Amino acid sequence: MIYVTGDLHGFTTLEEKNRLSRRNFDVYPLLRSLTKEDYLIVCGDFGLFWDNSSEERYWRDWLAKKPYTTLFLDGNHENFEMLGTFPVSEWMGGQVQEVGGGMRHLLRGQVYTIDGKRIFIMGGAESHDKERREEGISWWPQEMPTEAEFDEARRNLDACGWRVNYVLTHSLPTPVQAQIFQQDPDAYPGNALTDFLEEIRQKLTFRAWYSGHYHLDGRVISDPRLHLIYNGIRELK
Repeated sequence: MIYVTGDLHGFTTLEEKNRLSRRNFDVYPLLRSLTKEDYLIVCGDFGLFWDNSSEERYWRDWLAKKPYTTLFLDGNHENFEMLGTFPVSEWMGGQVQEVGGGMRHLLRGQVYTIDGKRIFIMGGAESHDKERREEGISWWPQEMPTEAEFDEARRNLDACGWRVNYVLTHSLPTPVQAQIFQQDPDAYPGNALTDFLEEIRQKLTFRAWYSGHYHLDGRVISDPRLHLIYNGIRELK
């Protein structure tokens, strides 16, 4: 079984700890019945590879001890230099980083086949508060995918005939962002990644698409295949 949820931000703030309680990782009925052959996927801003503090290590160990296996794609609030130290290996048809405790970082542009479900992954997002952050300390340019990563995604989608079951991303396509935030068009301006995701949306056949990043839960009215996920935990059936 496969479940998805939204940003964790390393459980470092009171808001995130309250959200942890609301999501009931420990008592959510179906999660309690899972095994290490079942998966919970975090749709970006995992945040548990940030400064390697004792609290951060505690939460990594806490997740690693869960009965299920935790997977995550990257968002914009990650320490990409720390993530870059982990080796890359092959898993379920795509490339991953094994980050300890059985947890895996799902890499950009990869297509995995998990429990018979084909899943396309595209992490990354643009931070809009970079002016208040310090490069290499609280913000990293690697938050945005490169052209090489876009090309890797296209090659992998070519290989599967541009047909998958699910898309998991941190950002959403440019016009979808604009529709959701039409009252505040400067909140999430388009960029190379969101333009690329629109290309994907137009060409790819898929059942459903889940995105973190926006701290909202719900279905996108203009395209009901698209879902925003934050507090929720949803099963990929």
